[in-house]
Amino acid sequence: MNAVIDFLNTIFWGYVLIYGLLAVGVFFTIRLGFQQFVHFGEMFRVIRKAPDTDKEGISPFAALCTSLASRVGTGNIAGVAVALNLGGPGAIFWMWMVALVGMATAYSESTLAQLYKVHEKEGGGTGIYRGGPAFYIAKGLGMPWLGSIFSLCLILSFGLVFNAVQANSIADAMVGAFGMPKIATGLVLAALTAIVIFGGIRKIATVAEYVVPFMAGGYLLVAIFVLVTNLGEVPGMLAEIVGHAFGLREAAGGITGGVAAAMLNGVKRGLFSNEAGMGSAPNIAAAATPVPHHPSSQGFVQALGVFIDTLVICSCTALMILLSGVYVPGGELTGTQLTQSAMAEHVGWIGPYFIAVAIFFFAFTSIIGNYSYSEMAMTFLHVGTPTGLMVLRVVVCAMVVWGALQAVATVFNAADASMGLMATINLIAIIALSGTVVKLTRDYFAQRAQGLEPRFHGGDYPELGDQIDHTIWTRD
Repeated sequence: MNAVIDFLNTIFWGYVLIYGLLAVGVFFTIRLGFQQFVHFGEMFRVIRKAPDTDKEGISPFAALCTSLASRVGTGNIAGVAVALNLGGPGAIFWMWMVALVGMATAYSESTLAQLYKVHEKEGGGTGIYRGGPAFYIAKGLGMPWLGSIFSLCLILSFGLVFNAVQANSIADAMVGAFGMPKIATGLVLAALTAIVIFGGIRKIATVAEYVVPFMAGGYLLVAIFVLVTNLGEVPGMLAEIVGHAFGLREAAGGITGGVAAAMLNGVKRGLFSNEAGMGSAPNIAAAATPVPHHPSSQGFVQALGVFIDTLVICSCTALMILLSGVYVPGGELTGTQLTQSAMAEHVGWIGPYFIAVAIFFFAFTSIIGNYSYSEMAMTFLHVGTPTGLMVLRVVVCAMVVWGALQAVATVFNAADASMGLMATINLIAIIALSGTVVKLTRDYFAQRAQGLEPRFHGGDYPELGDQIDHTIWTRD
């Protein structure tokens, strides 16, 4: 089993995804006319409150916060440090590049998720929107069996195993900073998780709306303090990042592989962090009521999520480490310990405790965000019944406790393989449906150019037929 899993990971992460995700990002960037740069302001314009007349969906801001809850995890703290350790400062430049083209991919997959979403009734007569890659694979490509495979991979990787990984990171941070036993951390974390996820998608979105801005804002405030107090060194560090990315500063010892190492580790860490093209964030994007009422508007919201995750939060972590003086290329310090040591240099003894608390919030919100994706997959598999969701929630909480206590490499490697298959399926699907993405985008900006608030009209897309739920788009 180990041999099979390792082989799959070599194929997926050594060849298919490292190059595939980049290639798809470049493809959509060019085909959509570099819109993540040309229409950058649109990403902020579309984050508005959903109209009161549509209580079925969550607001665009809530969808952004929930996707950020999943995106912004331990990778933003420990993952950046690992990328620096293995690939040198140049790895950060390639993280930026991955995010810049990944914004176009994130836009495309979330636009499709909005277009092909469905309306599902819940208890009490209320309803909620469900959707994601499984839905546009089934409806847009006419391949429900492939959507089922995608859903199973999503539940295994994001719903179960990756939540155990996040719990393990929290437990390690609590032991290191406060000496808190892992079992205690696991039980407390499972209890907090249960309080949120048993409330369903709406409860998760509400919690994310409050917690994500608080945690990201607090982290950025500390980062701004560090940058301001080291302002004179910041330009030099930025030049260092760019220089190492292209092999212009290879005098720094310990960075094996030069440009290749910087690129490989930067791309890999960037993809893990921002998740663009993975097929995860579109699941929550589908739950939103877009404002304006057009699928493209939610695509812009999720493109902004990639920007915030990598170009803002990951960059802050990288600069804080590089400005600290504790970073040694290829040194023994890596991951969370490197970030904690760097923070101690900047703010003193409280630094490691701050990082431990930050990891708690980043990882906890990832757990509830990841769960929300699984709920969409359960619906697609027709097991999203009250009983089915109850079982999933109990298993998720159990995985949190288990993950806090131990890390089993085979299980985590299996999750990587599962996510690799899931992402590969998603990339093929969005390329196949790219014509629809382009038409939606042109329609959106054509209406903007006429001074109108963009609105989706199903009659303009006769080729979609009954692939979409027209009643959703005719609502006020």
